[in-house]
Amino acid sequence: MVSPISTGAVGFAPLAPPTVWQGWDAFVHRAPASARDVTDGAWSQAEREDYHSELAVMRTPAMDSVFTAVRRLLLLNRRQQAGARRGLIISGPATTGKTTTMMALGRSFQLADARQHPGHTDRRPVLFISVPPAATPKMLVSEFARFLGMPLTDRLNQTQITGAVCDLLCELGTQLVLIDDVHLLDTQRRAGAETSDQLKHLGERIPATFVYSAIDVETSSLLSGVRGAQIAGRFKIFRHRPLAYATEQDRAVWDDLVGAMEDLLRLRAHRPGTLVKHASYLHARTGGRIGSLSHLIREAALIALTEGTERITKQLLGEVELDAAAEDQAGPVRRKQ
Repeated sequence: MVSPISTGAVGFAPLAPPTVWQGWDAFVHRAPASARDVTDGAWSQAEREDYHSELAVMRTPAMDSVFTAVRRLLLLNRRQQAGARRGLIISGPATTGKTTTMMALGRSFQLADARQHPGHTDRRPVLFISVPPAATPKMLVSEFARFLGMPLTDRLNQTQITGAVCDLLCELGTQLVLIDDVHLLDTQRRAGAETSDQLKHLGERIPATFVYSAIDVETSSLLSGVRGAQIAGRFKIFRHRPLAYATEQDRAVWDDLVGAMEDLLRLRAHRPGTLVKHASYLHARTGGRIGSLSHLIREAALIALTEGTERITKQLLGEVELDAAAEDQAGPVRRKQ
């Protein structure tokens, strides 16, 4: 018998998107889910499902490297009064954790800013947006305005919105601008080229450090031509690669990550150490991609909850279908099971 599909999350409240201030601020200040022992019956089934749906990804060496690079750029840019400041592009294949790293960076920076400016709840030290598909300059700057909650009308043109956004971000003390999915800008088309120019203009008007994330930006049109040369001359590129499993050090990093995620599980019958025991298999299944690993463990945990087994086994992991990129790479591994 097939169970009916349930869409109602009756445990935790729905989350606003981080591309608006309310959602971003909630993400920054949301306390990690409780680590209480669920065997005492304190959590309902729905609360435990929500918990495993939200299971956190642990901090990785790549995150540490990005944090260090951005701290240095913030210092470098602090007293620059004219021209575009130096920035960072986080580039790599899909599902390697680029967006997760960028959001963790913004969260860390905002919490540090709050400690430095206690009581100043009107500050907006971080802005986080995602480039819309087929973006135009007006669409892009409207995303800035939407994050800030600025009212927009059809009568406002691109120049007016841009001026209002830049002035408000200066007033609010914004120091870190995070822009996801910049690979969507096709600078070989007029709209994409003009939107790239808009990004450059915003970087010159707003006294902040800009961080982009993109899928394989090196192969995109963003760094080609005269416009691309300008971006390449102002931005460092951090290559966010999948985690390797070749050396002893590589394996230690991966095993620690798997172990940390396993420690977060709240399954009544799960045998501790099972996932670490199968760390090599997990790497082969996911290709070292953090996003794919998170997906695999979270979905397996949810299956264990909904089917009542309360444990994750290698067999259960093998039943979970992942994203196409991970499945293509892991095909031989799954056939050997």
